[in-house]
Order: sequence, then C-alpha cells, then structure tokens
Amino acid sequence: MARRIKRVLSVASECAPLIKTGGLADVVGALPAALEPLGWKTKVLLPAYPGLLQKIGRGTRVWGDENLFGGPAAVVRGKIDGLNVLLLDAPHLFDRDGGPYSAHGHDFHDNHVRFAALSWVGAQIALHGTKDKWKPDLVHAHDWQAGLVPSYLRYAGSQIPTVMTVHNIAFQGIVGADQLDYLRLPSWDFTPESLEYHGLLSTLKAGMVHASRLTTVSPSYAQELTEAHFGFGLEGVVKARRDRGELAGFINGVDVSVWDPATDPEVVPYSALDTSGKAENRQRLLQEFSLAEPTGPLAVVVTRLTYQKGIDLMVEALPGFLERGGAVAILGSGDADYEAALGDLAARYPGQVGLRIGYDEALSHRLYAGGDIVLVPSRFEPSGLTQLYGMRYGTIPVVAATGGLRDTVCDATPENLAAGIATGFTFGDAYLGGTIDAGGLSFALGRAIDLYGDAEAWSQLRHTAMNAPVGWEQSATQYAAMFDNLIE
Repeated sequence: MARRIKRVLSVASECAPLIKTGGLADVVGALPAALEPLGWKTKVLLPAYPGLLQKIGRGTRVWGDENLFGGPAAVVRGKIDGLNVLLLDAPHLFDRDGGPYSAHGHDFHDNHVRFAALSWVGAQIALHGTKDKWKPDLVHAHDWQAGLVPSYLRYAGSQIPTVMTVHNIAFQGIVGADQLDYLRLPSWDFTPESLEYHGLLSTLKAGMVHASRLTTVSPSYAQELTEAHFGFGLEGVVKARRDRGELAGFINGVDVSVWDPATDPEVVPYSALDTSGKAENRQRLLQEFSLAEPTGPLAVVVTRLTYQKGIDLMVEALPGFLERGGAVAILGSGDADYEAALGDLAARYPGQVGLRIGYDEALSHRLYAGGDIVLVPSRFEPSGLTQLYGMRYGTIPVVAATGGLRDTVCDATPENLAAGIATGFTFGDAYLGGTIDAGGLSFALGRAIDLYGDAEAWSQLRHTAMNAPVGWEQSATQYAAMFDNLIE
C-alpha cells in the first residue's frame, strides 16, 4: 500500500529564495525539501511583498477575504525552485516600499497587524482548507510573526497540532494590550500564564504557550533559553514546556545544493578532494577588496552589525590579529556606530581591512570561498548558519561557544586535532566557565594564526571541516518524527 503523504503548512515572514533578511529565510526555504523524502509535503505561507507574485509567475487563487484587518486579501498558490508557496496578497498590509519589516531605518507602525493577518490566514487555511481542497495535517509556525497561529487555532477549538519554532527569542512581537480586540484575541486570556507579557501582548509568547510543541534551532539554545541571561523574560515559559517534555532543539542545516563550492556559480569550483580552486578564490577576493597578500590568514566576516553579533569584540580584537600578519574582508550593515568603528579600522589598516556596508548574496558566497577563516563572535546565537557555510567552503570558523555555534564547531584542541574531529576554533564556553569577551576572541585568533603556520595541520583541519555533515538530514528526521508523533 502506498504511503500517505502528510501535509504541513509552514507559516513564516520570509523564505529563501523569495525574500530573505537572515537565516530564518534559509531554514524556511530548505526544510521542505528535506522533509519530503520522509513523507511530509510542505506549503509555505508568506506575505506577497512587492514583486513576489511576479516571481512565481502564473498562480492560482485559493483563498480570499474581503476584509482582512482593513482590506481585501487573497492567497495565491504557486511554485518556485521546487518550493510550494502560498502568497498572502493583501496590498494594504504588504505592498509598500522598504524591507519586510521596516523602511528608512524605522519599523512599520502596524507590524503587529500585518503579521496577525498572516497568522489569521494560516489558521483559517488550517481550519477550513483552500479552494483547491488542500488542508494541512499540522502547522509549523516560525518566530513572533507567526506566533498567533497556534493561538487562533486554540481559540477556535481546533485539534490540529502546531509546532512553534523560536529562531531568536530577542524579537517578541510586543504591542499594547489595547490591540487585543483589533487582533481578534480574547481579553479573558490576557493573563500572565498566556498572552500577557508585563502588561503588554507578546505574539511570540502566545505561540510558545499555545503550540502543541515548542522547538528551538539548536540543543544548546534550548537549554540556554531556560536561563534568565538568554531567555529575555520568557525563560519561565521555556522551562514549563521543557518540564512537560514539550521542548526540543534541532540544529539548523544548510541547503547543500545551494552551498556547494564544487557547483557554486559565483566561485572558482573546488572540493574537499581538490582544494586547488580555493587559492584562486582567495586571490580574487583580495583583489575585490583591494587587500595586499597577507602573511597570515585572510579572515572574512558576513554578518549584521549588531551588539548580539559581537562587533565591538571584533573591533577590539582585530588589531592584534592584523599586526600578526592577518587580513580581513567584511560584509555587513546595521548599527551606525559599528559601521563607523569598522570604517575607522579600515582607515587605520589600509590594505589589510576591506569593508563593504550592505548585503550582497553573491558576494557572501565569494567571501566564504576565498577566506581562510570566518569570524562569528556572537554573544548569543540560536543556531547560526555562517559557521556551517564556512565549514562547507573550507573556511575555518572562529566562534563564540554559545547556542548552535557550540553545537556545530569542534574546537581545534591538540586532542581533537589528533583525533581528526576538529572543525574550528571556539572561545568563551559558558559550560566550561568561560566568558564571551574580546580577550577570548583574541586568544582564539592567535591559535588560528599559529595553526595556519603549519600547512599540513591546516590542510587537515580544512578537510575535516569540509566533510562535516552540515545538511538537513539529521534535523529533518527529528522534525518528521515529532510531526508523526503529533498527528498520531
């Protein structure tokens, strides 16, 4: 007898390759393909931001509402790069200049309404299906933007299981309690045990409380979120779900068909078996950033320039690295003070520091292909994909030992190097009594420089990193097992 195809509706605010501001989009875009061989077929519901309907070509209208939080809306079904998508076409909410959440450096004032609408539509499709008779067996909601999906389903009395994944608990979708009625939420459930967050409404908390299961994007992050330092006021919710056996941490993977130095159209091809092309990529990157040939390793940075990402630690630690013969190429944007500080660093070390403010997906591939090491000194990092891209491209990660960074990078200690399991350099492991600071980053960079001087040892480290499993196979199996358990 043929195996029944099980259906999951994934609700998110972004999804690669359609719209991306960070790692959330990569996860939402890659997980469906990994789940399909395991019997789960996904449709991804996301807003029809400007230009997205054109990207999917001729779509089919499968849902409609004349008054979705202030205007008419429709859901259009389409397909792109093998991904089945449902685009919420609501021009009064999503057809505007800027990014998904902001324009000209300011968040849209009605973000809570925009993503409540997305959540409402996700719940309606789960409850009633689409016009072409598609109805999910399970709903997977991502971050605060989809946090109200489990709540709307709970209030409707639905038994459809829901999974809420917290990609970054620092963003919680907080709005005033006076918005409860407008967001179609019951005032009777505005309690500390449910919707209330210090007198306000948190859509992330709503999803964390009401979902059938709560997941995070790495085992270490799941543990960290039970602690006040990482939980951002929601550690009590996380502890309660953990104590009931309803919390899991599944490490993110990368789409290895997209992130493959052997087939990447942006780079000179190479592989773990033949890394000769990497040297050519390195030379091209030096030229692109107007850098001189360094005597030490070429570091690359691809990141948002924020406090979370440890940019201040980098600014403090990099001079010592540069004075020992290193060089660095940086791609990122964010806090104006950090942009200025990195600009000052580039001015102080001409020919050793290259800086591009902004984001460029193609350039990020060239950075991973051309670098010797990639810096990820984050103060907290739920999962992290940067270190996985680096490993895949033989660019050795230097990371803070937190969250998913701790779970994916094996420190290059003498013992791990001898055992052939080292994949990078870590510092500040809180579980071992360490702290994430500039001194720890400086020490890790010094270790990297020392090992780089041993060509044979460095080659072995790079080979191990490139062969490390960074795809979705293991985590997709864990997700599928959880999904199966919930519908059974």
